[in-house]
Amino acid sequence: MPFAPGDLAIDHALARLSGGVRFLLDVTPVNADQAREAYLAEDVAEPAFAYRDLETDPDVLEAELARIDPAEVEDRTLGHLLRAKHREMELQLQMLRARGTSDFLQMSVELYGAVSPALYERAGALLLTVEPPEADDGQLDAEEFRALAEQELDHYRGIAPDIGLHVEVRDDVSGVLCEGTALLIGARSTVVTRRTFALLQHEVGTHLITQVNGSRQPITVLGTGLAHYDETQEGLAVVAEVAVGGLTAARLRQLAARVVVVHDLLAGAGFVDCHRRLLDAGLPSGAAFTTVMRVFRSGGLTKDAIYLRGLLDLLGHVRHGGSLEPLYSGKFALTDLPLVEDLTERGLIHPPTVLPRFWDLPGTTERLAEAAAADDLTQLTRGEP
Repeated sequence: MPFAPGDLAIDHALARLSGGVRFLLDVTPVNADQAREAYLAEDVAEPAFAYRDLETDPDVLEAELARIDPAEVEDRTLGHLLRAKHREMELQLQMLRARGTSDFLQMSVELYGAVSPALYERAGALLLTVEPPEADDGQLDAEEFRALAEQELDHYRGIAPDIGLHVEVRDDVSGVLCEGTALLIGARSTVVTRRTFALLQHEVGTHLITQVNGSRQPITVLGTGLAHYDETQEGLAVVAEVAVGGLTAARLRQLAARVVVVHDLLAGAGFVDCHRRLLDAGLPSGAAFTTVMRVFRSGGLTKDAIYLRGLLDLLGHVRHGGSLEPLYSGKFALTDLPLVEDLTERGLIHPPTVLPRFWDLPGTTERLAEAAAADDLTQLTRGEP
């Protein structure tokens, strides 16, 4: 029996509102490159970050959200999922209102969690044991990486001509990130050549493809993301890097460093202390700055701890016989997989219509099996620098 029209109306309303909130863009500095240059040149004692003006007043968005009542959803499984999403959106809007205050960090912990002692111990050990890579001069600039991203999207356009994905190079973006149906590349960003294919599988093959699959579901919020989907999404994206043999030692150190900085921030450390710790661990000064900036942005965003945590959870899922394919049906948390499977078995949502290109590449299955069986994450780098 299909969903009741009222249930779908509530889903669609939540998806539309969620799709209009540019959360990551709005909490990320627009002057990250300039702040890095000033800080590394010792022109300032601590970096000063500036943020874009919010396009829509959070109070207005909150009023719109208040008019959506997931308690009216008839299907029990869908109702549970949409109530959790509704609460997450309330929290995100409160965080946008609290940018730059101590309240932001407290709400970030509620949204993304903190760092468990076990995760911190594992990350700290990786930071100490993974050898610092030698300098690599092979890099692509933003336009060169954009050209490769367009080629990657052309593959999917050949499968689904109406896929609706695009690439933008923007001055107000730092690094590479996905926002809705767009891959955004900072105009001053560079990508290490050996990392390009893995990064494309992370951003396009995971984030954009799950957006495409999710937006084609009867439950359209699977396109914008159910509550707490980020950890599984980022873990799945790092799994994609492993699957194509592109998880380098430098990347593994980066993921570990992010966890360490989140832990130290929550323990009361300042920006300078966190940056110095990463320098002492052998990270390049620029990379160390970016890592600390990502965690300290807007008052403290604990999101970066989820990459390593999500990777470990998904490798455990595979190790115990779980399949990754259902996770490409849309954006949702691994803990919600039983609920998504329930809806799938009832014919209310369907399996992914588009799978990542790397899925059928030689060696993918073997690498994933090796990674799931590994008792040491350094084995995942396959000796790559």
